[in-house]
Amino acid sequence: MILEVQDLKINFTTAGGLLQAVRGVSFSVAAGEVLGIVGESGSGKSVTAHSILRLLPGNGEVAGGDIRYNSSSVLSLNPEQLRRFRGQEVGIIFQEPGRSFDPIYSIGKAMSETLRAHNPDMNDEEARRRSIQLLEEAKVPQAAERLGNFPHQFSGGLLQRVMIALALASDPKILIADEPTTALDVTIQAQIIELLLELKERRGLSILFITHNLALISGIADRVVVMYSGLILEQGPAHQVLHAPRHPYTRALLSSILSMGDHHSSRRVAIIRGGVPDPTRPEPGCPFAPRCPLAGPECRAAVPALSSEAGVDHRCIYPGVKGEDLYARS
Repeated sequence: MILEVQDLKINFTTAGGLLQAVRGVSFSVAAGEVLGIVGESGSGKSVTAHSILRLLPGNGEVAGGDIRYNSSSVLSLNPEQLRRFRGQEVGIIFQEPGRSFDPIYSIGKAMSETLRAHNPDMNDEEARRRSIQLLEEAKVPQAAERLGNFPHQFSGGLLQRVMIALALASDPKILIADEPTTALDVTIQAQIIELLLELKERRGLSILFITHNLALISGIADRVVVMYSGLILEQGPAHQVLHAPRHPYTRALLSSILSMGDHHSSRRVAIIRGGVPDPTRPEPGCPFAPRCPLAGPECRAAVPALSSEAGVDHRCIYPGVKGEDLYARS
């Protein structure tokens, strides 16, 4: 395994108290693998990904566990080692690319600065040539001419392609894609996914793909991690998790996906009643218990331990009931 996250715990100090954003998360990523992390907003998936690059804000801390890259602890890297790790080993694509660029920097300047951060001896012409190569690889049309453009002169889809080019500038081994298709229309989403898969094959990349969209992840991930309230509730091979889910939360998410042609007369829309628990006051038992029709007293007493069935890990005492039977409501 090229990357291992081991029993990771992340807390934030807030005015409302200690917020437990991640509560003992473990997973691994193999070379050349696409690992999908899915869950509702606030489940802890982006915080987990950002912690891999040690990009937590000032009020956040890793309260336990470890992150290991090629068997070395990322948490013990000194500032110089961390600078090399970011970009040269692991790159990241942030959601909403418009917020990731300085509006007074041209794209060419942003790319040149990124390239020189890891290659101080690179001159202006070398930086320009490499920038054009990267933009062309990311399928940005008229790459040379667009180096002088500013972020506001790009569409959302093109700006995301520029973000991908920047993330690949230092030839990382792992690419973290943090909801890279947010705010893009469906056609552009498909183009970005196709581009990422092409780059994966060409460069031999491992990809950590974070999204709330299970339909999107089904076509690209080798394995899937389902998070809720800072915990992994289910993880395993994508085809097993998405076609034979064990945890009621995973089944609920799948049952709420609408397909083209669905009509209320032939299929009822699945509803997950209730809301996500307050992370400053986590449930003593399974965090999904207040919203789960199967939950009993034993579910609320303690967080269920991970169980394994046919290569899938899950935290459920009553696995295996069909999602639509549980959640469909007229």
